[in-house]
Amino acid sequence: MPPLKGTSLNNMGWELTEGKRSVFSEYRGRVLVLDFYATWCVPCRDSVPHLIGLQKKYEDQGLSVIGLNVGGPGDEERVPAFAKEFGIQYALAKPDEDLVSFLLSDSDAIPQTFVFDRQGKLVERLIGFGPQSGQRLDRAVESALQTPAP
Repeated sequence: MPPLKGTSLNNMGWELTEGKRSVFSEYRGRVLVLDFYATWCVPCRDSVPHLIGLQKKYEDQGLSVIGLNVGGPGDEERVPAFAKEFGIQYALAKPDEDLVSFLLSDSDAIPQTFVFDRQGKLVERLIGFGPQSGQRLDRAVESALQTPAP
């Protein structure tokens, strides 16, 4: 787990595909899932249908899923085709370097999925995507949705 004490995520963020910049603090009051992925990463590709399902199921209850591309040089240009291939409806973005350095400081393995509750507290971090990952992710999101908004 990266060291979350003493450092604030609030002003760290990402640039959405439309060019709009967002920061962590804008999602206060919502459950936020940040998924670090690459278009070429097989476990990342395996996780996408589950993330799509979560977004559809819980969007009306305050869930936001953001896919953050960390695939390296040239991968960003593959994102539109990747999104079309999977029918991704959740936001896709390019993370700020400070966000990547902070959250992936102790492991750069992907996918890495972070679930934050409505108050911005980290509820769950998953590294990779395997047989139990979907259940862990579901439980984390369901738990986070129960937290009161600040």
